[in-house]
Amino acid sequence: MSSKAIIVGGGLAGLATAAALAERDVSVMLLESRPRLGGRASSFGDRTTETQIDNCQHVTMGCCTNFQHFCRTVGLSDLFRRELELFFIGPGNSTATWHCDRLTASRLPAPFHLFPAFSKISYLKRQDKFQLAKGLKALAAINPNLTSEKTIERWLWDNGQTATAIERFWNLVLVSALGETPNRISVPQAQKVFVDAFLANRSGWEVSIPVVPLDDLYGLRLTEWLAQRGVTIRLRSGVQRLLVDQGTVVAVELRDGQRLSANHFVVAVPHHLVLSLLPVSMRTHPQLAGVNRLQSAPIASVHLWFDRPITTLPHAVFVNRLSQWMFNRSVLQSVRDSRGGQDSHDDKMYYYQIVISAARNLAGLSQRAVAAEVTRELTEVWPETANSQLLHSRLIVEHQAVFSPLPGVDKLRPIQQSPISNLQFAGDWTATGWPATMEGAVRSGYLAAENILRNLGRTAQILQPDLPTSLLSKLVLKL
Repeated sequence: MSSKAIIVGGGLAGLATAAALAERDVSVMLLESRPRLGGRASSFGDRTTETQIDNCQHVTMGCCTNFQHFCRTVGLSDLFRRELELFFIGPGNSTATWHCDRLTASRLPAPFHLFPAFSKISYLKRQDKFQLAKGLKALAAINPNLTSEKTIERWLWDNGQTATAIERFWNLVLVSALGETPNRISVPQAQKVFVDAFLANRSGWEVSIPVVPLDDLYGLRLTEWLAQRGVTIRLRSGVQRLLVDQGTVVAVELRDGQRLSANHFVVAVPHHLVLSLLPVSMRTHPQLAGVNRLQSAPIASVHLWFDRPITTLPHAVFVNRLSQWMFNRSVLQSVRDSRGGQDSHDDKMYYYQIVISAARNLAGLSQRAVAAEVTRELTEVWPETANSQLLHSRLIVEHQAVFSPLPGVDKLRPIQQSPISNLQFAGDWTATGWPATMEGAVRSGYLAAENILRNLGRTAQILQPDLPTSLLSKLVLKL
């Protein structure tokens, strides 16, 4: 007997669900209210520069095994550039205002592969590094269930971390990875970042950056892959509600009144939109009681175009500044051009994207004021910026970019299998064991697809295993 699944939401969670089901011969219809796929991972055209710019820079890491599997499956892997070296811009010595430290792995096995690079960080003193090493070992060893109600900021102070180490290392990593400030991050969420990315496996820390705009990443190539496998994609098809009869979802009702029926349904929309799609009787179910209590954190992107290059670095991480990450979009785009991509950047304009996570401190500031402050910081680091002309700037704030990894947040996240047998939830906000990341979104989609196949009497292992933990990490850190 044939089976049909309707997926509501064309973000990464919905796309992962669709890809997994389509590969296993389940008929899929994907409904997206916007005129494009990708959800929060989106781009739009800037009229002044005639370029596509992303609402926020999305990156992935080596520990994101399911996102990488998804990209390999649908043929997107070549649209990323893997970075084996990260550049950290920190305070300099008495004769310099800044210094660039390079982070790269040594030949040592995990968890010591990054130790030589960390030991050379110029903006941390010996005592900071000593306490940092002790803190990482202690964090890896804790039982997350016993610390779920505690913030990582409180834990760091309780475990002897110096103010400098907290400000210049812990905060730096956590805000970038989780989009929140340490006083709003639970200990288990922080532990997940440091163990999976830095301690368990040599490859976990490796960053990969898209070399095309996000609309291209989730655009024609992906659409064609899905269509070739029978997925029906309907854009501009917003869903008004799910229709339930005798405890089973029987159809979705679109905003124009049209009704579409199927055997299985997946709601893959942001957490703040979920309950509005469900019947009133279902919104108070204990499994969903925490959904509306999830909080969100904003991420801002400052897009700058200069008349000349201000640096040749492909990216940079800034220590203790308003600016947190710099992505040299002209350099990244040139990688795509060299691989035969169709787009090319204007060599008379040099494009840089600055990311500011947990961007609540920008509230009330004008776009001009933020661009001016970011440009001032860039000038301090690269003085040649003062000799360049800022041709254009844009500020984009994604107000609900990620859910906040607050203490106790995992108790609020529902599993993918809803209280209704033929209805699944998918999204990074569901119970995935991961924070709000592209990896978490793909994991949720794979888990939802597994549930649908199980309900069809078919067993499939779609979820990919984590990177293997090195033997030495197991021995030293008890992982």
